[in-house]
Amino acid sequence: MIKKIVIGLVFGVLLLTIILINKQLKSGLALENLSPISKIRENSEQKTGIINFGKETEIILTGDIMLGRSVMATSLLRKNVNYPFEKVAKILKSADITAGNLENPITKDCPISNDGFKFCTSPEMAEGLIFAGVDVVSLANNHTTNYGNDGFIQTKNYLKNENVDFVGDKNLVIKEVNGIKFGFLGMDFVVNKPTEIDYEFIKESKKNVDVLIVMLHWGVEYTSSPTATQKLIAKKIIESGADVIAGGHPHWPQDIEYIEGKPVFYSLGNFVFDQSWSEETKKGLVVKLRYQGNKLLGVDKMPIYMKNFGQPEWTGN
Repeated sequence: MIKKIVIGLVFGVLLLTIILINKQLKSGLALENLSPISKIRENSEQKTGIINFGKETEIILTGDIMLGRSVMATSLLRKNVNYPFEKVAKILKSADITAGNLENPITKDCPISNDGFKFCTSPEMAEGLIFAGVDVVSLANNHTTNYGNDGFIQTKNYLKNENVDFVGDKNLVIKEVNGIKFGFLGMDFVVNKPTEIDYEFIKESKKNVDVLIVMLHWGVEYTSSPTATQKLIAKKIIESGADVIAGGHPHWPQDIEYIEGKPVFYSLGNFVFDQSWSEETKKGLVVKLRYQGNKLLGVDKMPIYMKNFGQPEWTGN
């Protein structure tokens, strides 16, 4: 009797061992049949549950944004501070980073006006920037100090409180997306001329980022092409380490050039402005830069037109 029980136990152990070995063999064969990428995915997901295989990063750059004067008067009359951005906000917000040139200070006592060249907007109106998903603005332009140093300080404080980064205060802004550091600088070459200090600043900034975007205020107003001097400056800026140059101030879209494979947008024209007195000033160009890692995959050109006063919309042309 005892002998039969022992034999039964031994047989049971052997059967169980065979079953376990068979399962391990099947599991090994299944793993061997996976592609190399699938193996990496399986191993990574077991550890973290999240994996990123070179996701693209999208950066949108706009032209000049002026939320004062008649743009402000029209929006407040409509009781809609988001009015300037209503037809473009969805796409702006879809990018990983959206940046543009802010052509006015933000001050608490900004008067409502329909004319003049002293620009400002109210904190209420500037809420449109947040609605539109604008992440970075350049303050490096000839209107930033229209209300003096106090207006400049108010502008910076407001933007800080709303978590909108700004450049143009001799500062570098770094935004990290998908593990890549994108740097932004703002420089005004309308009021000032470029110096070796500027080029050195670009060189030093590039050391801290993977991709460096320089937003410039320069050129001649109401012209369709950059000057020969601008082309020389652009070449030196690229040689100093810039990966992209985005220009503003002429109020018309201008040429696009590639220097050492790096895009130079001499002028993106107007984006939000009240210059409805000509066709060219109602036009603008928005560009979407598509990166994988620090490599520029392509540039999508997205023209806008302000059919309604101070309100851009996509033209699809």
